[in-house]
Amino acid sequence: MDFEFLASLQEKWQPVSRPALIGWLVFYGLVLLYAAKATDGLLIDNVNLVVHESGHLLFGWFGQTIGIAGGTIMQLLVPFLLACFFIFQRLLPGTAFCSFFFFENFLTIGPYMADARAQELQLVTVGDPENAIHDWFYLFSKMGLLQHDTQIGAAVRVLGWLGMICVPLWFLWRGMQSTEPRAPATTSPFLRSSKR
Repeated sequence: MDFEFLASLQEKWQPVSRPALIGWLVFYGLVLLYAAKATDGLLIDNVNLVVHESGHLLFGWFGQTIGIAGGTIMQLLVPFLLACFFIFQRLLPGTAFCSFFFFENFLTIGPYMADARAQELQLVTVGDPENAIHDWFYLFSKMGLLQHDTQIGAAVRVLGWLGMICVPLWFLWRGMQSTEPRAPATTSPFLRSSKR
């Protein structure tokens, strides 16, 4: 089997300009602050919801259990695969962005898991609302973990926060190693003419 595509992982990351590095870090800081204060989730969660529901439709072809798990699988698979693409392209900003929002998904998955027994969250479905199934009630019931829903949900949420904090730190570390060197200062025409 030929694994030549793995050779790109030996290449250096493409450089990031210092202004771009600072701009992205400011962006991540603002998103983290917004996420900490938001009570209804982030705007991107609307996109995540569409991806989640599409996962039910796609994975539903493989049976009920995988179809129900497919929502969360797809919700995590999309940013994960995009991050992998940017890793192979050696593009730091794209890798960091997709990784950051991979972990941001855990901020909604965790509370959904924790709601398995209580079922207080409003469910969204692409089918008949009367036949809506709470994903995590079904999955935890099948796995015998229903009584641990709140602990698992809390752990997943913490994992999301840790990832969202670690990704910008990783981006800063990698970005500082690969920042573009400053262009050498050129003498202005005015200074050159004044030396004559």
